[in-house]
Amino acid sequence: MVEDTTPEEVDRIRVERDLYQRLLELGREAELDPFLREALALVVGLTGARQGYLELFQDGQGPPRWWISHGFREEQIGEVRSNISNSIIAKALATGNTIVTPSAMLDPHLSQADSIVLKKIDAVLCAPIGQTPPIGVLYLQGRERPGLFDRAERRLAELFASHLAPLAGRLISEVESRREADPTAPYRRILDLGAVIGRSHALATVLKHISLAAPVDVGVLLTGDNGTGKSQLAEVIHANGPRSSRPFVEVNCGAIPTDLIESELFGCVEGAYTGARDRLGRVAAAEGGTLFLDEIAEIPHEAQSKLLQLLQKKTYHRLGSIEPQTANIRVIAASNADLPAAVRDKSFREDLFYRLNVLHIRVPPLAQRREDIPLLTRHFCTAASRRHGLPELEVSRGAELAAATSPWPGNIRQLEHACEVAVVRAAAEGTDTIEARHLFPDRTVPDAKALTFQEATRQFQAEFLRRALDENDWNVAKTAEQLDLARSYVYTLMHTLEVER
Repeated sequence: MVEDTTPEEVDRIRVERDLYQRLLELGREAELDPFLREALALVVGLTGARQGYLELFQDGQGPPRWWISHGFREEQIGEVRSNISNSIIAKALATGNTIVTPSAMLDPHLSQADSIVLKKIDAVLCAPIGQTPPIGVLYLQGRERPGLFDRAERRLAELFASHLAPLAGRLISEVESRREADPTAPYRRILDLGAVIGRSHALATVLKHISLAAPVDVGVLLTGDNGTGKSQLAEVIHANGPRSSRPFVEVNCGAIPTDLIESELFGCVEGAYTGARDRLGRVAAAEGGTLFLDEIAEIPHEAQSKLLQLLQKKTYHRLGSIEPQTANIRVIAASNADLPAAVRDKSFREDLFYRLNVLHIRVPPLAQRREDIPLLTRHFCTAASRRHGLPELEVSRGAELAAATSPWPGNIRQLEHACEVAVVRAAAEGTDTIEARHLFPDRTVPDAKALTFQEATRQFQAEFLRRALDENDWNVAKTAEQLDLARSYVYTLMHTLEVER
């Protein structure tokens, strides 16, 4: 039989063997997206197609959960997903058979479909992925050479689809298991977190500290950059503590004039100063509950001694009064300043610092929570649409990726503002999708349109890996454990992504 094998058959066997071996090599990928991207590029090249599209379903049903394209422009993907899926892709999925046609206009089953009439697509090959029911579909369009997809190319596409199914299925299972292993889940079960969005390890660490601090009626000091959500987390601590049914009173110490801070906090009696009227302060308003002192480093030195008395003795004096008042409150403070440095230069009392810093929680910047950015972006866009009475818009993958790879020096507050403005811009255009250009109209960071999807993904992976290595002092073993990756794969990523210390 071997002697009767023709050169053409030998070539065919070699190509099919190489296809299988290459897929097995790609199957060692730990992440689904890079695997699908490389696999699709492989089959597009082998079949001589100009463009390719691949989508996978969860449990073989429902809308596609994963999709990737090759050779299509971003604006063409919507047409492929919405228009063509009503005809060619739908037929391949419904019948479980491969569709090959030299021109969709000549196929009697497809020629009446509006999308085909409008787009006049030719040279189509569409193969279901997996057995009945299929878990996805491979769509190839156009050819580098004249003519239709031939029998050999059809066979390659079908072999590809059959080999891809188990490899992709394994990665899908791993993706789903990682999603189920949300590090914030244990704390979401025991805490009322309100609108706290995210599932990153950095956020999980914060929630762990909150779960310890909330039920203990002692002072808490929240530190971190502006816009990281310290006020929101202070409310979470209050809502999950023993004083949750009592008032939560917030005071921004940096927004109150220096000469009014004492009366604002402690109240005053009539005549205490020119024009003063008898009034209660924020401490009295928080009686039985929680007083949150934001930007505590801005409180003037004169008022610090009175605040120290409040914390030590649970008593205070209204401005202009000699009669002591008692206070039953919990104090939570927050600062974006370097309080130990302020203590060293004598602008902040050391004894007050230690009274406030009973339990310390550091709130990470958004740069350390990049995996939360897509979730936050969708949340803020939806909230802005509802707040302004606008239609709820989808956030494109390009917009999510652009947001996730962009610097946010203003942290969550800056992202929320950008999302609100993006919603207004997109709604004014009459579009149903928020794109990167709506988030970054005067972009100073690399534009998603200037980058390919692969380039932007590579940039994100490199930044994410470098941050994880930094957090673990470049200990590869610890980094691999944190990221749930094999140590050898982390070394491979470092080499491939050119991540160096």
